[in-house]
Amino acid sequence: MANSRSAKKRIRQNTTRRIANKSYKSMVRTTVKTFENLVKDADKVTANEKFIKVQKVLDTASRKGYLHKNTVARKLSRLSKRLAAVKA
Repeated sequence: MANSRSAKKRIRQNTTRRIANKSYKSMVRTTVKTFENLVKDADKVTANEKFIKVQKVLDTASRKGYLHKNTVARKLSRLSKRLAAVKA
């Protein structure tokens, strides 16, 4: 257990940040999953609209430090490849 004031504060900060990271990553996963379901259903028009939202969410996650920028680039690349493979 922490003894100093700074160590106790650090524990509080870590807890708060962990919760924020967890909720944002969960939101990212949900957004990506809904996009993948649209791609699976071959709904190209709606999938295109959702892909723009997925891009925005992933870029924000990268910018705010929730996800690494290379992770975001890899995910976007794979998702765009799946979108391109959908027949109109």
